[in-house]
Amino acid sequence: MNEVWVIAEQRLGKLMSVSLELLGKGTELARQLKVGLAAVLLGDKVRALSRQLVCYGADRVYLGEDPRLRLYQSEVYADLVAKLVDTHKPGIVLIGATSIGRDLAPRIAAKLKTGLTAHCVELRIVNEDTEKPQLVQVVPGWGGSLMVNIACPVRRPQIATVSPGVMTKCDWEEREGEIITLAVDVQQELRVETLEMVHEERTGAALEEAEVVVAGGWGLLSAGGFELVEELAKVLGGAVAGTRPAVDSGWIPEHRMVGQSGKTVSPKLFISVGASGAPQFTAGFLKAKVVLAIDQNPNAPIFDVADIGLVGDLCDILPCLVTELKETGLRI
Repeated sequence: MNEVWVIAEQRLGKLMSVSLELLGKGTELARQLKVGLAAVLLGDKVRALSRQLVCYGADRVYLGEDPRLRLYQSEVYADLVAKLVDTHKPGIVLIGATSIGRDLAPRIAAKLKTGLTAHCVELRIVNEDTEKPQLVQVVPGWGGSLMVNIACPVRRPQIATVSPGVMTKCDWEEREGEIITLAVDVQQELRVETLEMVHEERTGAALEEAEVVVAGGWGLLSAGGFELVEELAKVLGGAVAGTRPAVDSGWIPEHRMVGQSGKTVSPKLFISVGASGAPQFTAGFLKAKVVLAIDQNPNAPIFDVADIGLVGDLCDILPCLVTELKETGLRI
């Protein structure tokens, strides 16, 4: 199999964390396959970012710079990447499942007439010693109740997208790598063009980076909303999250939703409060090191995935828990 590639995403000259996380997984896959790991970086005046990609694991960086690539342009990016893949024929292409990645990945796959597996939670190589090793792409299936293994046995490259926070990035290491400058000449008229990118300021700790995440569900209706959850998260120095019903109720913004259609997190401690444990929700924190669940229903599915379970009224348990944490000064 040929190289493993990561399509590096940058926004306004800053690399997205998911690209560095994919380099961590890409390093592992490339080592198993005994091939090189490369990153593809498109933008304007972003050469300095190539150094970061190398120090996070890339053996080489394919760098394309042009003023019209400063902002993500769907048609141009897809054409450039597809042509580059067709020329160099990597065996695996990894893309972050961000708003940009979710647009770019299927366009590339369609142009190359190959398969695409979206929102993978694990990637591994099988039959790595054979002439045609397979990338097994693991995704939650049937509402998250099963882990489904998907392979692309015939077509290449094997393309997969992974959400931010699912993989772990490697440590920074001073190393040398090859920077290959691409000849980029963007001339075509774009049917759709990105004119501006607006950064939305968000309050509170970022879910993907938080060591503690406290998530609330529909059961908080009896508690009158998210105040107790927010207080518990504040005491623990963690981030607030929630389920789809919590978003639909207006208790939290959509960018703080955890689950199959929301964010994927892997904190040291995940606390579920008043969420029954629907598979669509639990798929979002499968890699949390410790899961604490609080619910008044002893038969709630959430207790099947929890390491620690507390059964009782949220209005009784949460104030006691907050008081005890304040008195002990415990932090994770």
